[in-house]
Amino acid sequence: MKSILFSHSYFLRFDPKQWQLGQPYPPLGTIYAAAFMRQNNYTVSLFDTMFVSDPQEIKSSLEKNKPGYFVVYDDGFNYLTKMCLTNMREAAFEMCKIAKANGCTVIVSSSDSTDRYAEYLAEGADFVIIGEAEHTLLELTTHIKDGLSNFDSINGLAYIKNGAVTKTTGRPVLKDLDSLPLPAWDLIDIDIYRQTWLKNAGYFSLNMSTTRGCPFKCNWCAKPIYGNRYNSRSPENVVAEIKMLKDRYQMDHIWFCDDIFGLKPGWVKEFAKLLYIENIKIRFKIQSRADLLADEETVKALALAGCENVWIGAESGSQQILDAMDKGITIAQIRDATRLMKENNIKPSFFIQFGYPGELKDDIKLTIDMINELLPFEIGISVSYPLPGTVFYDRVKADLKKKTNWTDSDEMALMFSNTFPPSYYKQLHKYVHQNYHKHLAKNSLVKLIHNPLSANFKSIRKAVSVIYHAPATLIEGLKLRKLEEA
Repeated sequence: MKSILFSHSYFLRFDPKQWQLGQPYPPLGTIYAAAFMRQNNYTVSLFDTMFVSDPQEIKSSLEKNKPGYFVVYDDGFNYLTKMCLTNMREAAFEMCKIAKANGCTVIVSSSDSTDRYAEYLAEGADFVIIGEAEHTLLELTTHIKDGLSNFDSINGLAYIKNGAVTKTTGRPVLKDLDSLPLPAWDLIDIDIYRQTWLKNAGYFSLNMSTTRGCPFKCNWCAKPIYGNRYNSRSPENVVAEIKMLKDRYQMDHIWFCDDIFGLKPGWVKEFAKLLYIENIKIRFKIQSRADLLADEETVKALALAGCENVWIGAESGSQQILDAMDKGITIAQIRDATRLMKENNIKPSFFIQFGYPGELKDDIKLTIDMINELLPFEIGISVSYPLPGTVFYDRVKADLKKKTNWTDSDEMALMFSNTFPPSYYKQLHKYVHQNYHKHLAKNSLVKLIHNPLSANFKSIRKAVSVIYHAPATLIEGLKLRKLEEA
């Protein structure tokens, strides 16, 4: 009972949009837990489902490693796992049943199982860990190894006791993140990730986390694992990992997958300083907020450190909708942040959300106008997606039918009644993307006219693409209006 086979429930092949994109990241949360358990004298192995075709493939890993424990430990840092997609849930259920039939004690830690622990317990899991899981997992396995059968004293746990599902008191969050060992990167088959990235993106990116949690209160955002706190690794600890990853794997780029990067005062400046001292040059992208990036010093420090792309939750061009979301930002801050990033050669990218309750046609127009005006580097469009544990979910749950989760990340189904039917929002997604690319093309064309000497193949191709995007936008707009009037 000192051997653990770790896995996770994200199967890239079951998510068609992401499979086609071909830019996968290793399960960071999973290998953090594996490193922690190995540090505590457990033998650990990994069944990485990222490129796997069928959950049944777990059988060979179970046979090879003969673990006492099978642990489905999802990557709580990756937004795709936080979406609780039904394809992945069903795959997790199947793996749990197979591991249980092979005599393993089955333990699950994920956003989805935290919300649906009774279902996971009914589908083969012996225990579900609620919230942040490393120390709960160690305490639980030690308890079992010592022959103890009463688990009431273990915080952060759900299990079946006397035929009924029981849930223990929540566990306090881990504050000293530097106390954790670096992730067990040696368990990952890095070559397949590298080859996939090089084929589809032309460079190789790995993921890192510098923090846990987010203290902001956007009322649609679910935080079942790390919650509303914000704890940070030290810049020294982060730079040490970057140095190790560059030496060992020669990656070109990092995605810092924190909900909010560099919120702690002075952190970004110190991080940039240490990278300079160590002579480490690395490109990276982050997620942040418009209000934080309306500060010029912060943006300059990010640029100095190597930041090339920042995703912000712009969400809407309507202040009324942002306020209804409890977003805590203003349209003016979105404009200021975008301007500052562009001035410092950082590419601003926007998460956009349509379909929030109360959003009307005028609000949608304001959002489209904001995108056209600010022309971010990329946009990611979604419709409002209710997840348990959020204020938003509580508002719409009475309107939710049997379907409460998407099958995959591209489903884009609106699952509650709103101003327009679900088909309208799917068409809106198509229209806004075409309209955005039309405006990018027009912008490139204007730049070429004013400065023809700056022309290169890429800029000319982008400018000429207006010939395609202009009529395509018109067609998608006509389809949208028909649905609007239906």
